[in-house]
Amino acid sequence: MINPISHEAAGNPATRPIDPGVRIGHVHLKVADLERSLAFYCGVLGFALMQRYGSQAAFISAGGYHHHIGLNTWESKGGSPPPPGTTGLYHVAILYPTRAALADALHRLIEAGIPLQGASDHGVSEALYLSDPDGNGLELYVDRPEDQWPRTPAGELQMVTRRLDLQNLLTVREP
Repeated sequence: MINPISHEAAGNPATRPIDPGVRIGHVHLKVADLERSLAFYCGVLGFALMQRYGSQAAFISAGGYHHHIGLNTWESKGGSPPPPGTTGLYHVAILYPTRAALADALHRLIEAGIPLQGASDHGVSEALYLSDPDGNGLELYVDRPEDQWPRTPAGELQMVTRRLDLQNLLTVREP
């Protein structure tokens, strides 16, 4: 049995860092209505349905990967989002490869009448914030090249939160 890490130990930096090649590969979301979620993730955002398990679960991706997002109703069919002030997932961040691809995502949201909850320029990235039909938070973003990240005079990363110019973003959208 693995012993839980003490609260004190959890606050200390690791003596041996995680492998820098580690990536977060996929996320599974509990949803109330699978069809509604597929209409949003596939119909609006453009993910492809890779596999479906009847009316209970579906796996979707970009670019033919086995799945980036799993959607399931195993514990949540007909359920409601968690109330504010509770713990849980804050948002899922979906990284777009180019600014033009993020602009296309914004255009899709506008066309579908899906409101943004925020849009920020963080210096290191540009991000759109919204919720899916089940209230799960989403961040759609594009990273800037690392050599453009804002840094302090000492060279430390200095992320910011500024208003993102959505009209400017839409100008880079490819038809």
